[in-house]
Amino acid sequence: MAANNVAKQEQYKIINTVLVSQPKPERSPYYELEKKYGLTIDWRPFIQVEGLTAKEFRKQRIRPDEYTAIIFTSKNAIEHFFRICEDMRITMSQDTKYFCLSEAIANYLQKFIVYRKRKVFVGKRTVDDLANAFTKHKEKEKFLLPCSNLGSKAVSRYLDKNDLNWKDALMYRTVSSDLSDLSSVTYDVLVFFSPLGVISLVENFPEFEQNETRIAVFGNMTDKAVQEKGLTVNIKAPAPQAPSMTMALDQYLKKSNKDN
Repeated sequence: MAANNVAKQEQYKIINTVLVSQPKPERSPYYELEKKYGLTIDWRPFIQVEGLTAKEFRKQRIRPDEYTAIIFTSKNAIEHFFRICEDMRITMSQDTKYFCLSEAIANYLQKFIVYRKRKVFVGKRTVDDLANAFTKHKEKEKFLLPCSNLGSKAVSRYLDKNDLNWKDALMYRTVSSDLSDLSSVTYDVLVFFSPLGVISLVENFPEFEQNETRIAVFGNMTDKAVQEKGLTVNIKAPAPQAPSMTMALDQYLKKSNKDN
């Protein structure tokens, strides 16, 4: 019990520096936190996306133009699908149907196709939102699911469960970034948004010791990944009073930096 009490006292030491494991945005509520608490917030992607070369892709013996419907789960999937097509000198038929998990993904698709000549089906967020469209076209269409090395598990389960004629195609990989230049840099808070970011930390710094560094996580899976590495989560979102990471950080900073 004594040790736990010490830990609770130590976790609210003042925070001056924060490293967010994402690319730096043009506008962000994090910038307001910087001003409010006099912080230095740095941005650095801990993971990156690498596309397969056409040579690598050909080993899967898949030709995208042999499929009549394409399922897109992300903007990355769209980019690498059309890049592979271009590299292989493949032109998709104007009759090809596209199933997009969200409106944001569908809007991004407009950069690559002419909407009036294609048929695009749009969900709100998940594959279940497209149930009616899948049911309507189940018998006639042959579906291709462009994906990364992580796959699209929820979508794959849905397609199998509903007996659609489909195949996944590995077109890009999500891998750890090279963070070697950060080896001599320490931060008061590290902010993670996915288990992959945590894996990248450990891969880059196998001897990493948390010491007085606070770790902030978004989501239960990220929380679990941190704990599996033997590290401690100090700040977590979403929470009832903190649906966003910036709100969770703000609540924590009110305690850690209250005398600053």
